[in-house]
Amino acid sequence: MTPDQVQALFTRADGQYLCARWGRPVVPVVFGVEEATLSVVKGALEAVVALAGHRMAETDPELGANLMVFFFRDWAELPEVPNLDRLVPELRPLCDRLAAAEANQYRIFRFDPEGAIKAAFVFVRMDAHLSSVPAETLALLQAVQVILLWSDTAFTDASPLVAGREGRCCCAPTSRG
Repeated sequence: MTPDQVQALFTRADGQYLCARWGRPVVPVVFGVEEATLSVVKGALEAVVALAGHRMAETDPELGANLMVFFFRDWAELPEVPNLDRLVPELRPLCDRLAAAEANQYRIFRFDPEGAIKAAFVFVRMDAHLSSVPAETLALLQAVQVILLWSDTAFTDASPLVAGREGRCCCAPTSRG
């Protein structure tokens, strides 16, 4: 990749350059999946965290879990999750906007004073499109998109994943060009 291609992955639609990575070990918790799928999601997270040269832990001393991943069918379900509105301010209006836009995923990041990622919330609405994606692919895609703070336009033209041997997905060496 050229320096310009890399820079584009972190340049937001408004022209602002912003890059952040995790400043602490990643401690995930996953909601809304069956036990078999849980191991797939955690395995994808472990693989991407290792590939990034980062680390995971069993607990975050300040937050308990610092990466919360929610799978659900309707945006109206999220405001019903007890105390989630305390972690995600203005949750109901956000869900209303996402439902109106027919969004199927959304990520929110929290940062420490140095600008590193402190926590992230991943919301995945299992619409017809995402329901047709293999669990391994969907889990890997979400892990790649939460390991760094990418531009809001980073993967609009190309996926961060490529098809590998036997149709399995892997992280793309380049997501543009």
